[in-house]
Amino acid sequence: MAEGAEEDLPRDAKVVKTLLKSMGVEEYEPRVVHQFLELMYRHAVDVLMDAQVYSEHAAKTVIDSDDLKLAVQSKVNFSFAPPPPREVLLELARSRNKIPLPKSISGPGIPLPPEQDTLISPNYQLAIPKKRTAQHVEETEEEEGSDPNPASNQNQNLSQDRTDVPQEAPQRVSFPLGAKRPR
Repeated sequence: MAEGAEEDLPRDAKVVKTLLKSMGVEEYEPRVVHQFLELMYRHAVDVLMDAQVYSEHAAKTVIDSDDLKLAVQSKVNFSFAPPPPREVLLELARSRNKIPLPKSISGPGIPLPPEQDTLISPNYQLAIPKKRTAQHVEETEEEEGSDPNPASNQNQNLSQDRTDVPQEAPQRVSFPLGAKRPR
């Protein structure tokens, strides 16, 4: 904040900023000061309202220091519960630790869902046509050399390929996405 803006702050805001600085808090949003001020004002109003109730109960016309002390003490007892004694915590821990943990169903490591339910299962397929045998390739080369008309020869080869070689579905291969290929 600028120096001029620092001087324009109310006294309570300056106190909150001083408290934050004394606790080692150097960087914070400006809203933090307003939130602490709201908390502080709400707490003060609650304590004063309780002190007024105690004063009225004692048939006093003015709130005195005893009413304020009682209101603060009741607020502390109501708002902040002390932790249980160490012995009680140790006894609770012993009784709880007597019950063994359930056995793990899965092996060591992090249990993972089945492969079909994960996003790392193969999500594509490659259609790889089967390679023609060497004998079939030689036959087609011999036929190409005997015919002077290469265009008709290609048409014959295509028709022979369709009739001589039985039609099979292309082989499908799947690869997991994270797998490393051997070199």
